[in-house]
Amino acid sequence: MKKMKRFIDVAIPVQTCNLRCKYCYIAQTNKFLEALPYFMYDAKTIGKALSKERLGGICHLNLCGGGETLLPPQMTEIISELLKQGHYIAIVTNGTITKRFEELCQLPEEYRKRLLFKFSFHYLELERLGWFEKFWNNVHMVQKAGCSFSVELTPNDETIPYIEDIKKMCLKEVKALCHITVARNEQDPKLPILTEHTKEEYYKIWDTFDSELFRFKMTTFNVKRKEFCYAGLWTGVLNLGTGILRQCYCGKIIQNIFKDTDKPIKWNAIGCHCTEPHCHNSHVWLTLGNIPEIETPTYALMRNRVCTDGTEWLNKEMKSFLSSKLEDSNNKYTPSEKKKINIKMAIPSFFATIYLGLFNFIRLHTPKKIRRMIIKKIKKY
Repeated sequence: MKKMKRFIDVAIPVQTCNLRCKYCYIAQTNKFLEALPYFMYDAKTIGKALSKERLGGICHLNLCGGGETLLPPQMTEIISELLKQGHYIAIVTNGTITKRFEELCQLPEEYRKRLLFKFSFHYLELERLGWFEKFWNNVHMVQKAGCSFSVELTPNDETIPYIEDIKKMCLKEVKALCHITVARNEQDPKLPILTEHTKEEYYKIWDTFDSELFRFKMTTFNVKRKEFCYAGLWTGVLNLGTGILRQCYCGKIIQNIFKDTDKPIKWNAIGCHCTEPHCHNSHVWLTLGNIPEIETPTYALMRNRVCTDGTEWLNKEMKSFLSSKLEDSNNKYTPSEKKKINIKMAIPSFFATIYLGLFNFIRLHTPKKIRRMIIKKIKKY
């Protein structure tokens, strides 16, 4: 069984989308841009920068845009170069860019076996646009090509009246219920659940999908993590447009790993200094084992479904890989080593906390006119 050396959450700098979901994070913060992104580095450079040798082994790379991940035409070549390095790639997508699926399904079989499409099932938007057939045709396309896939619904209050229709459609098209994630309210610095219901009501409504992803995420949502976390050492967050690698979403910048692809990466654990209000994507970070002492199910369980005909959403190779834990391929720190890391991270964490507080204050209290001016400035670049 191939083991995972590292997990990197790769942010595609696209804030353009062909859907307009009200619960979308860039919609909540009014960050929609009409132009496609600019990539400072080409696919060959990106592939070399993320080589198996440089990262220390085979890694899991998750590609996700603020808007639709597969809109930029460069994505096919970039994904191909990353697969060429031997990594396992996941792509978060709304499932509507047919041309990109056709291109990716033409990749060699060896590549397709290490490719996972995470289809976000935006039911209300697909219904509004009449795109159900397009969406499911693309799901079936990657399934027939031997790729792994997962179908995931972002729960929101407006979708509740359609729950039974959603279940019937999923059982018909992919022979299993879709997974359920947990939506967060980006307008609130505490990132609470995005709903008008109580937590208990919310759980009761959406637990009917029998989703292990939803169940695990609900146990950790809004729970501040104070344990020693290996984010920044075993995992990282990468901006694909600039090459900037960070420890985590609010962690410190490690370095620009695209600028000099021969330069070693200076991995550095975040320790007990996470500045996030809670681990809102715990279904990835925690199930892969960033905090080893927390017992969790495998990440494969968060993505897989066993269908009514006995088949599974994940192929055998992908399922095996996503069932591994990061501690299987990495050494854990001793108590004294953890203490040194925490001392080293104390000052960066202090300034990060101040910066985050100022950012949230400006975001919540800046007049709309000023926010619009800022967005216009951003569009120029």
